[in-house]
Amino acid sequence: MIPILLSTRLSQAVNIEDLRELARRRVPKIVFNYIDGGADGEWTLRENRRAFETVTFRPRQAVAVPACELRTQVLGMELSMPVLLAPVGYLRVMHPGGEIEAARAAGRAGVGLILSTVSGHRLEDVKAASTAPVWYQLYLTGGRAAAESAMQRAMEAGYQVLVITVDSAVIGHREREVRDGMEQLLRGSVWSKIPFAGQVLAHPRWLARFLLDGGLPDMPNIVTPEHGVLRVRDAHTAMKREAFSWGDMRWIGALWKGPIVIKGVLSAEDAKRSLDNGAAAVVVSNHGGRQLDGVPPSLQVLPEIVEAVDGQAEVLMDSGIRRGSDIVKAIGLGARAVLCGRAYVYGLAAGGEAGVRRALDILRADLERCLKLLGCPSVRDLNKSYLRAPHC
Repeated sequence: MIPILLSTRLSQAVNIEDLRELARRRVPKIVFNYIDGGADGEWTLRENRRAFETVTFRPRQAVAVPACELRTQVLGMELSMPVLLAPVGYLRVMHPGGEIEAARAAGRAGVGLILSTVSGHRLEDVKAASTAPVWYQLYLTGGRAAAESAMQRAMEAGYQVLVITVDSAVIGHREREVRDGMEQLLRGSVWSKIPFAGQVLAHPRWLARFLLDGGLPDMPNIVTPEHGVLRVRDAHTAMKREAFSWGDMRWIGALWKGPIVIKGVLSAEDAKRSLDNGAAAVVVSNHGGRQLDGVPPSLQVLPEIVEAVDGQAEVLMDSGIRRGSDIVKAIGLGARAVLCGRAYVYGLAAGGEAGVRRALDILRADLERCLKLLGCPSVRDLNKSYLRAPHC
């Protein structure tokens, strides 16, 4: 009876905000605020959404579009629509299936998934779960030896693209997480968790799944010669010790046999530097407002990056995508595709694989409807002529 009710509620979600509300009800506040929150005062988090509201449409009326072509190619890989699931860490805390269930949903939808270094599932298992492209996102957590081991495993498993996140020299100060107990859940002692026990006990189904899954997972894709598999409680400390610098591209590029994508680009200077270091694509991203608060929204700087790249590499964008119309605006301003993070993680927290599928169905229906109302037959035909954008 409970799975039937859950399925019904997921099917009744008509937008990503509905999935967000379902997620809020289904997981403890600690976990929800990890998904939902941003850094410091959350100005950038809010501006990511407001930026889309400042861009309006210029539809071509009385144009019959009986069917829309949503397919596109990113780095030569076919996607059923211009969407990849962004790398998000600790998904196994939201739902035991975590990245594996997200990968299954992505494969069935024909969209890509980018696996975070700090996944709770083995990268080989995540790759095996999807029939669509799966890329590997790299932090240097654990040091060079751990990164080299992970890259070698990823290549052997069939990952074709490496995504290097460059905006995480330290972890952003996410006040909701500090206030509501995520730090204590992941890294604190038993005693430090006691003040937050009430909100966990208020979600018995989540707690049962969490305990049956073994509690906090280790980081099976971060294996160091000295200490073996990294424990989740040590992940933040390890990240602080090993931040990426441009000089690392020499040994990374020598090892990785495939395209490399630089994620976290917010200026023309860094876009050009990415090209100089061999990037096949860049992701215009402020980490969903979770790192440096006060940086501009990704959509606002997207035209600057597109101009700087000048066709020498592909440009992707993330941060703030909640609707199919957001995807249209990003593509119209020059992005080849978008990365969605919170949009699918809300679905995962609300209902596992079924929730991720529902999130992707919502985005697909939004995207197709928006194209038809614009009088645009294909995502490949989108350009600035369909938009009014104050920052262009």
